[in-house]
Amino acid sequence: MRIYLKGNAEDKELDERFYRLHKELFSGYDCSRCRNCCKMYHGSIPEEDLVRDAEHMGLTKEQFIEKYLVEGDKESGYQTKNVPCDFLGADGKCCVGDCRPESCKKYPYTDQPDRWASLYSVLDVIEVCPVAFEIYERLKIEYGWRYRR
Repeated sequence: MRIYLKGNAEDKELDERFYRLHKELFSGYDCSRCRNCCKMYHGSIPEEDLVRDAEHMGLTKEQFIEKYLVEGDKESGYQTKNVPCDFLGADGKCCVGDCRPESCKKYPYTDQPDRWASLYSVLDVIEVCPVAFEIYERLKIEYGWRYRR
């Protein structure tokens, strides 16, 4: 399907379809009932969010880092020590709430521009997120894709 889209989808139109399906399917979906993304990935906290997130948790920046994080690469800042993410609450909600990083807020990125250029990453996402999987399945129908051997 990825190869099919590369050859048959116009990039802006594909972005519009991803965006439309994302809005439609996520409008009635409660992510806290799934949280596969939080269960399967480390959380990433950018350096610029550390003080805010630490204060939200009632900790100093140093305590926050020591308790929850390890240093990642320059791009991602810090990562949670564990998988599932250390901030995943038993109720499926994020312990840092609205302070959660942009990477978490934007996941599974199906409403972000330039999906045509990043269809490999979409394949990773559909293995984790049931809504992203449904978006991909609907795109198959919309583009008339049929599996051929």
